[in-house]
Amino acid sequence: MLNRLAEQARADAGAVAPASAKVAGRAVLLIPHRGDAADEGALPGDYRKILAIVREADGLVQVRAIGERLGLDASVRGKLEPWRAKMTKLANRGLLHKRPDGQFIARP
Repeated sequence: MLNRLAEQARADAGAVAPASAKVAGRAVLLIPHRGDAADEGALPGDYRKILAIVREADGLVQVRAIGERLGLDASVRGKLEPWRAKMTKLANRGLLHKRPDGQFIARP
């Protein structure tokens, strides 16, 4: 049994796809911390899009600008809130910096 657990741990460590977990019966994606992910390829597509847009902006970015770049109706706040949550997750993981005024900037 220990050998089987060790093999499973090695297989899990070598996986490239982001890990998922169950929260309240729903599958959720675990976004790795900056130090845990060797490259951004392990991030889901939406998160990679956000990082690319923020880096292209070369300065402070508001969630509204992300929504406009993605073709969302930026006048409807509810359409932007999921993207704000994703940007906040990236900031919590150390990939973006969130300023107190709600703007984001890419970390070097």
